[in-house]
Amino acid sequence: MNIEVATQQMSEKGFLDITLDARLDLFAEIEKLKKEKNAIVLAHFYQEPDIQDVADYIGDSLGLAQKAQSTNADMIVFAGVHFMAETAKILNPTKKVLLPDLRAGCSLADSAPADLFKAFKEKHKDHLVISYINCTAEIKALSDIICTSSNAEKIIDSLPKDQPIIFAPDKNLGGYLNKKTGRNMLLWNGACMVHEIFSLEKITKLKIRHPKAQLIAHPECEEAVLQIADYIGSTTQLLKYAVASDVQEFIVATETGILHQIQKDAPQKTFIPAPPNNNCACNDCPYMKLNTLEKLYLCMKYELPEILMEENLRLAAKKPMDRMLEISRAAGLIG
Repeated sequence: MNIEVATQQMSEKGFLDITLDARLDLFAEIEKLKKEKNAIVLAHFYQEPDIQDVADYIGDSLGLAQKAQSTNADMIVFAGVHFMAETAKILNPTKKVLLPDLRAGCSLADSAPADLFKAFKEKHKDHLVISYINCTAEIKALSDIICTSSNAEKIIDSLPKDQPIIFAPDKNLGGYLNKKTGRNMLLWNGACMVHEIFSLEKITKLKIRHPKAQLIAHPECEEAVLQIADYIGSTTQLLKYAVASDVQEFIVATETGILHQIQKDAPQKTFIPAPPNNNCACNDCPYMKLNTLEKLYLCMKYELPEILMEENLRLAAKKPMDRMLEISRAAGLIG
């Protein structure tokens, strides 16, 4: 299929569907395109291993947001999901931001429709809104401060104790933060499909079979899983903890994409993906895995699909993002 036809079909398919020569060295071609176009590839830890290996920067939501803000590249290619690429555009209006597959959405972001959330917010006018970065630009625009799992506790603690707060969209992360901070934030009823399907029963059986293993979990997991976890943290925090710990075996309750990087950083240790309550042997985010090396190459070559945003929406969404980065810097979480 040629580029003209592929471009016409992109709105339906979400990506450029062009057959590539199987002999093409995609790693080398992507490196070439980076130099030619002054492009940077940002990838989330949940991307497939090939994409992580070709990325210029791999991180969680906070690290990716900071990198997107500080880059000197003319073109940002975001190997992640839609809200992440939107975040890069919010912070970089003059740069071209690309996403290999527009269908790479997020079940958590989808769980907070902007119209319903706006109505909910109207009922609680005295509340300040803290939204997890895993949300749409429209939800960001309705928020006072954005947070990530890495900085949420610091952001909440920076506010007066008597300040009423709405936390959206993740009820599991919000519940965990209420316990950690002693707050009683009003929680929006949203969740991540990946972190909600871990099986407590299967994890318990796995712990019995591996008595020396520690369970490390992302705070988007349900409370029952968090209660038996040995360590709870953001994706980056889980990686750092597992690498630095003297423990040699871990059960990992988050998306399996992290296992590639964590195994590279601690090759002598054993990492076991926590089992979900379905018949799959692992726990993958279907949206994250829509991006492939082939789509990444085509996206860079033809500079499509591109993330575009109406300026008023971008400016409204940028205010709470700036507030997040400001508090994070003051807390020493980022440079």
